Order: sequence, then structure tokens, then C-alpha cells
Amino acid sequence: MLKTVEIAKNPSVETLLNLWAQRYTINLSSEDLQSILSNNRLLEVASSQGRSVTAKKLKENVLNVNCQMAWIQTKTFYAYISNILDLSEARRITQFAFRVYKKLIEVYQKYPLEELVISIGQQSLNDFEKSIGIPNIAELAYALEPTLLLFQEQHMVSKDWRSLGFMTTQLNFCNQLILKKLEPSEQILLAPYLKFVEEQVAMPWQRVCVAASKYEIGASKLKIVEEMLPKSQEIARSTYERLLGLFPNQRSRRGLLSDTGIGHSCIRDLNMFQAYFWLCFLEENIVPIEQELLPLCAMVVEGVDIKWELTEKWCEVLNMEILNRVTSENKEILQPHLQQVKELFWQQRYSLGFREETQLGEVISNSSAIV
Repeated sequence: MLKTVEIAKNPSVETLLNLWAQRYTINLSSEDLQSILSNNRLLEVASSQGRSVTAKKLKENVLNVNCQMAWIQTKTFYAYISNILDLSEARRITQFAFRVYKKLIEVYQKYPLEELVISIGQQSLNDFEKSIGIPNIAELAYALEPTLLLFQEQHMVSKDWRSLGFMTTQLNFCNQLILKKLEPSEQILLAPYLKFVEEQVAMPWQRVCVAASKYEIGASKLKIVEEMLPKSQEIARSTYERLLGLFPNQRSRRGLLSDTGIGHSCIRDLNMFQAYFWLCFLEENIVPIEQELLPLCAMVVEGVDIKWELTEKWCEVLNMEILNRVTSENKEILQPHLQQVKELFWQQRYSLGFREETQLGEVISNSSAIV
């Protein structure tokens, strides 16, 4: 969940900020790049004038309609939960989602890439992809934080605590609707910003970066995080595929584990698990998982009607995927921390269980959990 933190710039923090920003680079094939360069369209829409044109396409009434449509899709997606929100709450949450995107478009216009026209011939494909991502992720996080916090608060204060679990789903649907309004070159440039919004309310990557401030460059723990953070998406996807192999017929109220929408949610949440683990690893404190992630898991398990044992297996497979990608020396460092998390989830089955809805709602409201 998003929390206000101050980014104190030092070499360790800067290193992780750069790795965080790499999550939002665009992967282009050589064919795609040649196509883009041959017609110069990407260079046009990346300019100040081009970004202004994109913003006009997404003028306020379009954004407002998209946010309302996204809420309708979200409510339909979770139709198995009856009376999830009343009309006034839905309207309020939609209005605050609109504010998020309005602010995002304002920020997007502030980062034109006219320099691409000059330097494109001198850049490698990797450098080019980085240049059309998010140029200053700390500034973007700071600019969007007040609006995102207000949006998050609307879900937190809802009469039904389960609406908190809809936040990233609503943003994901809204992102898809916005991209449909744009041409391919505009989609390439805006997509990193839309992905950032969806992740920023759920994954504590910013807090991971801040937690690096107490480490010197070269510290063993920091080096492990530097190595593993860029692998988070690969680890999430590999873990999900292994879970599919273990539970090919697993079904919840939302459908099969293999369904596309559920796959997207699983991979996103596996990234979130990793972000929380690295946060606790650097802070040397298990509290963020204990007070934020565990209540989240309890909410999801109850809401979609899956067995807690599956959540425990989820953690076990994720731990294995992480350990498979580190040296023997780093395994010795990581294993006690991963074991602590595993034991925490094992204990959760007995300590929290599945309380009454009102009790669990209080736990969620007092934590920072989100799905």
C-alpha cells in the first residue's frame, strides 16, 4: 500500500530508484524499433506538442467516462460478492479515480522527449527503451502521491471493507480503456505511466528504495536486492506457472487459476509479495508483512473462497524461485528471512483464522493491505 515516505537521495537509494524505474521501460523488438524510426511518429508524439495532442484526446469528459466504465467493469468482475458498494460510494470512488488520471496526464505533459530526435541515431536499443520510459520516477511519485492517497482513502473508509481489494482492478480496467483511445505510438509512451499508477497503490517499491538509505554501496544485503529487483517479474511469472502445474484444476469464486484475468492478478500479487519481502529484508523488520500483507491475504482468501493452504504453497514456491536465482553464499543470508515469512503465514492460519467480517474489516482498516 502507498505510504508517505521521504526519499533521501544518496548513492544506495539512487541505485534502487534506477532499478525501480526499469520496471517501466518498454521492451521493443528490433522490428518494432525499425518501424518506429522509419515513420518518425513516435518522435512526433513524444514532443511537447505531441503530448499536448495526446492530452486533448483524453480531455476531462473522456477520462470521466472511462473511470465510470472501469468501475462498472470492476463491479461486474466481482459480481459474486453481493451489495459490495452502494451507489453514492461508487460515485465518490469514481470521482477520485478521475482525479488520479487527470493529474497523471498533467505530469505526463511535463516530460517531452525532443532530445530523441537528436540522439536517436547514437543510442542502442536498450538506451532508447529507457529514454521512453519514466525519466524521473521520484518526481512522478512525489507529484502523484497526494492524489493517490486520497483515492486510496476512499476505499479505506468504504462501508464495506472489501472494496479495498478493488483498487488495482479498477485502475487496471481504466488503464485498458484509456489505451484504447490512443494510437500505437501514444500507447508506447503513456503505458509506463499507467502501469506505475496501478502498481504504486499496491507495491511498496518506493519504500524499498528508501530502506536502502542506511546501507553503503557494496553492502551484502543491498547487493542482493540490486540483483533480485530486476528479476521480480521473471520470478513472479515462473512462480505462477509452477503453481498452475501443481494446481491445474484450482478454482475460486472468480474462476480457474489458469484464467487470463486471474493470471494477471496472481503475477501482480507475486510482485507485491516480493516487494514486501525486500522491504522487510532491508528494514530487518517483519512488521510490514505481518501488519499489511497478512491481513490482505486473509481478506482475499475469504473473499474468493480459496484454501489457506494454497497461500502457504504460494509462499513456498515463491521462496524456491528466489533461492534458485542466488549464489550459495546469498542463500545462507536469505534463507532465515524467507523461513520467517513462511512461518508467519503458517501461524496465521491459527492466530487469525477466518474471523467474522466485521472483525476482519477492523484488521484491514488498521493496516495498509490492498490487493
